[in-house]
Amino acid sequence: MLTTEDARLIDHLHGGFPLADRPFAAVGQALGWSEERVIERLHQLLAQGVLTRFGPLFQIERAGGQFVLAAIAVPEERFEAVAAQVNAFAEVAHNYRRSHALNMWFVVAAESPALAQDALARIEAATGLAVLAFPKEEEYFVELRLPALRQPGAPAGGTPWH
Repeated sequence: MLTTEDARLIDHLHGGFPLADRPFAAVGQALGWSEERVIERLHQLLAQGVLTRFGPLFQIERAGGQFVLAAIAVPEERFEAVAAQVNAFAEVAHNYRRSHALNMWFVVAAESPALAQDALARIEAATGLAVLAFPKEEEYFVELRLPALRQPGAPAGGTPWH
């Protein structure tokens, strides 16, 4: 269960992370917490699965790398086994099940386009299933913020967009 204090922490971190020698101390100061409390709460939220990841997002192409969205049509009886195979690759950033003929979608992250293609080929060989690759052609910035705390004046059923 998400406490009000944890929701405040998540909302505070959602829009940015301080670039400082001790960023967790800066977050703690803004919230009236200690640095240790911020770190401990983040560890707990990750351990509980409330947060699945805490870290930076990079524009990998600026460093010569590549993200590739990929999809596989997996027979339902093999789905769990294929998901385990795909997820075992270090290059697989995340994996999603979809209600579609292409029912497994995942993202490959690699240090170069050649290494991304190599990872996709190895996944195809390991699973025995065709991997369809959808490399990024154009980048869009969409900043979607879903506050963890209900904003004052918001209807009980949700939070107004702003």
